[in-house]
Amino acid sequence: MTVFPRRAGPPAAEPLTLSEVLMHLREDAGVADAYLGALITVAREACEERTERSLVTTPWRLTLDAFPEAIELRRGPVIQVQSVKFIGPAGNELTLDPADYLLDSVSDPGYLVPAPNRAWPETMERINAVTVEYTAGYGATGASVPAPLRHWMLLVIGDLYANRNQSAERPAIPQDFAAALIAPYRVWGV
Repeated sequence: MTVFPRRAGPPAAEPLTLSEVLMHLREDAGVADAYLGALITVAREACEERTERSLVTTPWRLTLDAFPEAIELRRGPVIQVQSVKFIGPAGNELTLDPADYLLDSVSDPGYLVPAPNRAWPETMERINAVTVEYTAGYGATGASVPAPLRHWMLLVIGDLYANRNQSAERPAIPQDFAAALIAPYRVWGV
């Protein structure tokens, strides 16, 4: 069973700046800055949802009822694990020593597995007995986000800005072209 993490805080930044969006739209600053700022967030969230990735460094929290064989860390690419906490059999919260597990940040999604000659500890039988805190994303700034994802966002923002009602029947940019920009970055379920 796939368990999805919850966002534990905001991303470090947005992948696009207001000036980049203004240049793309050929608009002057001050005309609709607040509205465009909101569209940047909407486009990022849509891109992250479609690709099942974090674009810029974002904190995540994953809770599990017990330790599985391998802990799947979705919404990658995984940058770092901050902590692995669990409720021990006696009911006390414990933090796992980082030497007791290995992070596979190369696989997509990433995984945590016990270190060689180690095993996951016993937990109390209860819901949310294990909590993993980690960060994921391509980096702390928009410059680290792959160009096709940033361009997809610009196309979405342009469409939303030009068509402030429901999407046009005949969008200026064919939808299959825009979708193809992010397709290689999508994490596909099994």
